[in-house]
Amino acid sequence: MIPIDRAHLYVSAGTHQGKKGKNNEDRFGVSAFQVSEDVQTPSLLAVVADGVGGHRAGEVAAEMAVEIVSHEVAESEAKDPKGILNDAIRQANDAITTRAQSSTDFLGMGTTCVCAWIVGDRLFTASVGDSRIYLIRDGEIRQVTVDHTWIQEAIDAGIITPEQARGHPNAHVIRRHLGSQRSVVPDFRLRLSPTESDAESESNQGLPLLPKDQLLLCSDGLTDLVSDDEILNLLLEQPGEDAVDELLALANEHGGHDNITIVLMRVPEKGLGHYVLDKPRRSLMIWGLVAGAVLLSVIVLIIGSYYWSHSRDNISSPTLSIVTNATAVQGNQPVLSPTDIVQPELTSTLDTAIGEVSTPLTPTLEITSTPQATYTTWPTSTQAPTEINQ
Repeated sequence: MIPIDRAHLYVSAGTHQGKKGKNNEDRFGVSAFQVSEDVQTPSLLAVVADGVGGHRAGEVAAEMAVEIVSHEVAESEAKDPKGILNDAIRQANDAITTRAQSSTDFLGMGTTCVCAWIVGDRLFTASVGDSRIYLIRDGEIRQVTVDHTWIQEAIDAGIITPEQARGHPNAHVIRRHLGSQRSVVPDFRLRLSPTESDAESESNQGLPLLPKDQLLLCSDGLTDLVSDDEILNLLLEQPGEDAVDELLALANEHGGHDNITIVLMRVPEKGLGHYVLDKPRRSLMIWGLVAGAVLLSVIVLIIGSYYWSHSRDNISSPTLSIVTNATAVQGNQPVLSPTDIVQPELTSTLDTAIGEVSTPLTPTLEITSTPQATYTTWPTSTQAPTEINQ
């Protein structure tokens, strides 16, 4: 893909280390692209990673995840977004595992990773761990990713209720993460309803985004302390950048016990379906119009010849009239020669659509310079919830 200067969605992002003086081991990246020279479809990738590990290793793992996933997506042609994200996340896992084994300083490091990739108007997601993606649509908020935690497994198994989950001693036990010795399996469930099967949730990949939709990616430093209803109310009341600042502040007001990272993307009011056609399709359209014009001209000539041949005996001899000054024909308006005619170009309304973005995005990988993370017990020594007595 080709980096571009601006995204086709409005984007705001922010991170905070929290109030407990912890090193910020969160990382995030946002990258904007055009699919190729011939395919002008815009593409936007957002990645949030929440690292853990001693001796500042968590930030290393999180940064590796963001860099590797972003690089693999940038090198692709966006023909199979789900497959590309799957390969990218697996590569990141292998690289982090290898680095963790290279030094005692990095031993045990790992990270969550959540990705939202919008190609044109289509949303593709992938997640590992408990960082989340929310979809805000029609005044409602939906968590579209599924947490890979002991708590989520216990809720799914009916062992505890969602109300009992808050404050549970196993609340931060993660069951899946990058840096694991086991082969990591990215989660492609894009859950729009709690009653969906896993297969139905995966079939939602490529979800068309609608005008005014909002996507929120965040680490658990936000969702541990700010409820879904609080998030929704702020996003409905505040514009993007102000909403991110307000959410960071609210998480800190509620305790700020962890790093907090947020990426917010908003679909313009006109939606994402008003972009110029891709070049190959444009070429076909133009050639179709040319062929149609030629065919119409031939038909007109045939009909004209027919009528001329049948009516010329009734027409008096024509008088040849030569116009020596073109302005006489046009009423003093200049006649444009073919080289003077400005052909209308099919241009994208991209710049117009995002002209109000408070901070233009550069197309290169944007990693926060401040380290960021979650101090979470990893699952290697934790039994599955079905094996634990309450």
